[in-house]
Amino acid sequence: MGAPLVMEILTERAHFMRESLNKNRTITDGMVSILGSFDHRLSALETAMRPTQVRTHAIRKAHENIDKTLKAAEVILAQFDISRQVEAKIIKGPREDLESYLAAVDQLRNNVEFFSSNKSFKSSDGVLTNANNLLAKAMLKLEEEFKQLLSTYSKVVEPERLFECLPNSLRPSSGSPSNQGDPNGRKISPMSHHEQIAKGTEGSTYTVPTFIPPRIIPQLHDLVRRMVEAGHEQQCLKIYRDTRASVLEQSLRKLGVEKLTKDDVQKMQWEVLEGKIGNWIHFMRIAVKLLFAGERKVCDQIFEDLDPLGNQCFAEVTMSSVIMLLSFGEAIAKSKRSPEKLFVLLDMYETMRELLPEIEVIFGGKASAEMREAALSLTKRLAQTAQDTFGDFEEAVEKDATKTSILDGTVHPLTSYVINYVKFLFDYQSTLKQLFQENGNGGSSNSQLAVATKRIMSALQTNLDGKSKQYKDPALTHLFIMNNIHYMVRSVRRSEAKDLLGDEWVQIHRRIVQQHANHYRRNAWGKILQCLTVQGLSSSGSGGLSTDGGTSSSVSRALLKESKMNTLMFIL
Repeated sequence: MGAPLVMEILTERAHFMRESLNKNRTITDGMVSILGSFDHRLSALETAMRPTQVRTHAIRKAHENIDKTLKAAEVILAQFDISRQVEAKIIKGPREDLESYLAAVDQLRNNVEFFSSNKSFKSSDGVLTNANNLLAKAMLKLEEEFKQLLSTYSKVVEPERLFECLPNSLRPSSGSPSNQGDPNGRKISPMSHHEQIAKGTEGSTYTVPTFIPPRIIPQLHDLVRRMVEAGHEQQCLKIYRDTRASVLEQSLRKLGVEKLTKDDVQKMQWEVLEGKIGNWIHFMRIAVKLLFAGERKVCDQIFEDLDPLGNQCFAEVTMSSVIMLLSFGEAIAKSKRSPEKLFVLLDMYETMRELLPEIEVIFGGKASAEMREAALSLTKRLAQTAQDTFGDFEEAVEKDATKTSILDGTVHPLTSYVINYVKFLFDYQSTLKQLFQENGNGGSSNSQLAVATKRIMSALQTNLDGKSKQYKDPALTHLFIMNNIHYMVRSVRRSEAKDLLGDEWVQIHRRIVQQHANHYRRNAWGKILQCLTVQGLSSSGSGGLSTDGGTSSSVSRALLKESKMNTLMFIL
């Protein structure tokens, strides 16, 4: 009974599920049919809307193009109006408000560039002509402003201000009665030229002065930049050169710098010329380390990023001042050589060698090449003249023909002069060695200086040998040579010359002194012995009295006294 009932129930349920599935399939088919009809309708709608979308896109693009055209038109219309807007400011000038004036110039220049590139616009030629005329007026105003501003703040640098920038060791004293060069009553330096040079190179600090106030520099730079951009480089160069060159020259003249020729130098007394050379050494250092360095600084700031115009301006500003300074050095180097000039020539050479590295930096660039070469040429000429003068001194010593008569056989003035000269030369050892190194024949500078010094000593000895022959008495001849060479040896032993000439030179000349001392003793005492012998024979033959009434005794005593005095002279 139970099993058939269960089967019946399951059969009913299966029948129900089959009917439900059939209904779902029918519903699904109906939905698919409905969705298919929707897709067809949407496609038809999209097809119908496409022309509208195209028209809408075209309208949007047209609006965008209209906006762009309007904006472009506004720019163009604004360009047409710029000349009118800035004309009043341009005509008024930059004196009251330089910044806004420069902005107006920039607008006007852009306006000219715009219409130069777009000449197809109607009336553009007229607008361009008007803008160019207005820009030309603006440039004239800028040139006037640049000149006025530069002139107002370009002041001659007073000597006192320059002296304050020097190291303490090189600052001049005031009110010295021994001043030789400065018209304002200042003594350039209480030191010798050589001491000045030594002090000037011992880690001294120079403070480069400020020639134009820092707040004015940017204004000058902006003016220069606008002028260069407008093609007015030459006008800018002329204004800058005329203004700054004049100030620089006046600053040097106030300091005491003079432009002297070779003829001027030749006519001067040595004392006057020596003072001017000392001042020149001081002026060169001030000019290079302070005036030229300061001028370079100003020029670099005003013409920043505007090379090569900046270098050209600096070269033209400094040219005449450099020539004025170097011409004096050239005049000295070309003047007639004399022994006393050697030391100032060496001072000048040392100064130029010291300054050359700074000159190379300050006068860098192609535009300043001529001045760099002039400075180097002067240095070489001074070196050559000094070396020639050194050689002349050796020849002058050997050929000295002074007739100064030394009756007692003591040290001749020539010997004192030469020995003092040689001693003084040793203050310039490093400079002389540099000269020999630059112009030598391959040997060491030390050995070349030693050889040159030995030649001078040999020339002196040769001259003294000639002068010794003026004595009729052989004893005085030997005494003269002995005293002079002894003086030479003693002076060398007490100075730095000993290290250069060496012990061998000293020993050789000491032996020469000893040889002449022996000759002197034989000649001097031989006469006395001869007189004593003659006197002895006379006394034995005449009862102790001389035939001339005592004259022989008097002669003997005189010779003895002279020999003792001469011997004492040598010993002292």
